[in-house]
Amino acid sequence: MAVTKIQKSEILKKFKTADLDTGSPEVQVALLTARINEMSGHFQIHKKDNHGRMGLIKCVNRRRKLLDYLKSKNHKRYETLIQALDIRK
Repeated sequence: MAVTKIQKSEILKKFKTADLDTGSPEVQVALLTARINEMSGHFQIHKKDNHGRMGLIKCVNRRRKLLDYLKSKNHKRYETLIQALDIRK
């Protein structure tokens, strides 16, 4: 099941940096993390879904690139995001 509009709006409220913010790295990483978590549950049931697994790998790589970008630009924002999403540590 995909991330619903309600879940997406809650994520936006929690991680936005400005009133109309939908494109900051924090928001993008949070949305990708929610999507990755949903897809991981799917693959526990459907072990042979290799085409869907490629989509998961693309999402993970995109999240990694955004996190690397955020780490190079502002390390404090990176650390708070990592702690809030409970990833990488």
